[in-house]
Amino acid sequence: MERLQKVIAESGYCSRRKAEEYIKEGKVEVNGKIVTELGTKVSYEDEIIVNHKCLQEKEAKEYYLFYKPEKTISSVKDEKGRTTVVDFIDTPARIYPVGRLDYDTTGLLLLTNDGELANLLTHPSTNIEKVYLAKINGILSGEELKRLKTGIEIEGRVVRLQTLKVKKINKETNTSSVLIGVTEGRNHIIKKLIGSLGYKVLKLKRESFAFLTLEGLKPGEYRHLSIKEVKKLYSLK
Repeated sequence: MERLQKVIAESGYCSRRKAEEYIKEGKVEVNGKIVTELGTKVSYEDEIIVNHKCLQEKEAKEYYLFYKPEKTISSVKDEKGRTTVVDFIDTPARIYPVGRLDYDTTGLLLLTNDGELANLLTHPSTNIEKVYLAKINGILSGEELKRLKTGIEIEGRVVRLQTLKVKKINKETNTSSVLIGVTEGRNHIIKKLIGSLGYKVLKLKRESFAFLTLEGLKPGEYRHLSIKEVKKLYSLK
């Protein structure tokens, strides 16, 4: 969601200041309703009309499953000029990521221009499991694994794992790789969970999102979601 005046300005129709004037004067419509309040938030799905001119036509819905590489921003654009996930997708549509992965986190990320589905998939009540593979600077003890299974309180709320499995242990480097599945989407939640036990996440990769996996993809590659997969995502509500 972005401020209405910002969206108008970014469309190239006019400056942001001029867009604010149009809004105050009642010359802007969003989805058929006149909007006069500055700061009104709009989505990529909304139809915006300024002075009887539609800023964009309704786009066909597009859905992508992307294998995000490291050092990539989960955003449409970056003020520092860094590579964004949208830069990898060959489409003229105004797609955007569903949720986000940290700059140094790799793995599965969905991108779409379907605002309804994006809202559904990111809403806390949907309870979609996201499974991550975390490489940590240590080897978890049986007691620590038990604590994770039982649930650990992070910032006033207990995090209960859906998946927990030690995949690899390297005693020489004193590191291990652990599969961790969570249904919530708080920022840095995996790093905070591991940090609460006194360890640090060295590498983090999202392996799956609900029933979707990275099968067949390499970092930086993507594929279209099938109609069947999109319908199944909608059914998660």
